[in-house]
Amino acid sequence: MENLENIQENTDSGNSAPEFHSRIDMTELQQSLEKVKAEIGKVIVGQEPMIEHLLAALLSNGHVLIEGVPGVAKTITAKLLAKTIDVGFSRIQFTPDLMPSDILGTSVFNVKNSEFEFKKGPIFSSFILIDEINRSPAKTQSALFEVMEERQITMDGTQYEMQEPFLVVATQNPIEHEGTYRLPEAQLDRFLFKINVGYPNFSQEVQIIKNQHDNKLEDKTDAVQKIITGTQLKNYQDIVKNILVEPQLLEYIAKIIVNTRENQFLYLGASPRASLALLTASKAFAAIRGRDFVTPEDIKEGSYAVLRHRIMVSPEREMEGLTADEIIRQILETIEIPR
Repeated sequence: MENLENIQENTDSGNSAPEFHSRIDMTELQQSLEKVKAEIGKVIVGQEPMIEHLLAALLSNGHVLIEGVPGVAKTITAKLLAKTIDVGFSRIQFTPDLMPSDILGTSVFNVKNSEFEFKKGPIFSSFILIDEINRSPAKTQSALFEVMEERQITMDGTQYEMQEPFLVVATQNPIEHEGTYRLPEAQLDRFLFKINVGYPNFSQEVQIIKNQHDNKLEDKTDAVQKIITGTQLKNYQDIVKNILVEPQLLEYIAKIIVNTRENQFLYLGASPRASLALLTASKAFAAIRGRDFVTPEDIKEGSYAVLRHRIMVSPEREMEGLTADEIIRQILETIEIPR
């Protein structure tokens, strides 16, 4: 890789500290992301992997599914992230009686001009938080298919474009199954990431309790400031698209995806959409690290969130307790890392 060769040349010439020269100025992007993390950190303790994956999704212009038990800050983190970006925000609480028209909008008859007018639903915003997405039946979930993939909806033969940037962040509870509906594979495939959120560790738990005790009745979410404008975010997304990926790393991504299709432990492998998602995600992680080129570590970091909802473990292996993450780890360990 060109940048890595530059570092090596500087080292060989006798410099004690290798100097890194970036083709793309990543300073503003990095500084903005650090400020966003700081704003979210005013309220959220820990959960760094979730926050970093949400930022990567922002830079990738991709949707996110967050899965975790109640009380691990899934919804509040997404709301705080939305507060740091100066774009429109909508929250949709999915319930069993929610209809597609409640999301997309509906045509209403105007008595004054004797014509039907389309009243836009809450999906017409830039940052959409869908809470408990698996609470609504398939009919309602299918209303998201077109808008998540094509950034548009078709209503009464008319197409309505979404305003860019357009990001859907959905949450779901993996434990409670009563009154829930499994997301169809076609919809899962439209999420760039599936983020699994776990419990905080002991020290983080202590800090959460301490923060709540010290703040009394103060609502710290009000102190979160807007950091990034919609125009800035679009510029950052354009920067990420231009990040360098060497040919051997493109082959590395392809090997990972093809291995999921040939893996004996999997009933369903990843589609070409997963290849494109992993490419985009690895660029975003490189940008977060301040690099204008992708490394194998960026690809490995994005593999779990990109693939865990796109592959299906075979029933017999699932009964043995084998998980998608364990299979992804095995795949990454068996494929030779390009140098």
